[in-house]
Amino acid sequence: MCRMAGSICQTRLLSLFDYKTEKYIVAKNKKVGILYRLIQLSIIGYIIGWVFLSKKGYQETDEAIQTSVITKLKGVSVTNTSESGVLVWGPEDYVIPPQGEAVLFVITNFLETPNQKLGYFPLYFIYNSPEHLCVNTECALTSVFFLILRSNVLKTNDDSYLKKCRYDEELHPYCPIFRLGEITRRAGHNFQDMAAFGGSIGIMIEWDCDLDKGDSRCHPRYHFTRLDISSDKTVAMGFNFRHTRYYKNEAGESYRSLFKVYGVRFNIMVNGKAGKFSIIPTAINVGSGLALMGAVTFFCDMVLLYLMKKSTSYRERKYEGSGYESICSNFTP
Repeated sequence: MCRMAGSICQTRLLSLFDYKTEKYIVAKNKKVGILYRLIQLSIIGYIIGWVFLSKKGYQETDEAIQTSVITKLKGVSVTNTSESGVLVWGPEDYVIPPQGEAVLFVITNFLETPNQKLGYFPLYFIYNSPEHLCVNTECALTSVFFLILRSNVLKTNDDSYLKKCRYDEELHPYCPIFRLGEITRRAGHNFQDMAAFGGSIGIMIEWDCDLDKGDSRCHPRYHFTRLDISSDKTVAMGFNFRHTRYYKNEAGESYRSLFKVYGVRFNIMVNGKAGKFSIIPTAINVGSGLALMGAVTFFCDMVLLYLMKKSTSYRERKYEGSGYESICSNFTP
């Protein structure tokens, strides 16, 4: 018994050094054959249709872009209040900041408290007055991609083009001129409704450039959404803030008018990506496809060898041992 146990252990130990080679057999099993072809066709369709055609897996892509945003507003408005009388408002009055940046605020409504003067209050009022500071931060990571410079303004010799055109997705995709009411309408809201209590509109300019077709096919697409709508009901919709204007009377005394202004805050955000053919992602995706094809063979082998009725017969034909002596006997010096 001890010798037998030792012989078994020795045989198992020596089997670690056996070399196994592939053996191919043709199994006349229609079910496994149909399953094999269906999975193969599914993988081929996935690689060609989804990876290469839809996701452009043959391209090297860059999603980091360097952008510069310039905004400009035109138009005048007239107000008539009991505190201020008739006032004519120009862009320098109702646009903040007036020089134009990626974020700008357009005043649509205001409450004025005139003739405020500096006074003195008991000290405990200062200490007992609660102050709340809410800070929203935004950051952007920018870099250059493929050294392609594009603008959303049409390159034309017609100096009057921007004065007469209006944005249209099909007719004028390179005319970045919008009416405020058109922007809020595209965001799904009415400008007059937002004018009372203000709001925030996000303007997303998206570039999706396939450089294999040439940079002339790289067009901007605009998306508009309202940002001040939150699922948290404790946060009120709208947008407003307070600012002051200081004056001096004939006696040299300072006084001010306090304005609580409501309006629409516009956030202009630029996003995009560019892609161009590269052998590296192409080779990686082709290699992944070939690996999946090999996995199909392994899966169907498992089905054939362990799940079918004649699995024992298939295993006997698939696996067979070959001793060193029998191999060497086939060769003559």
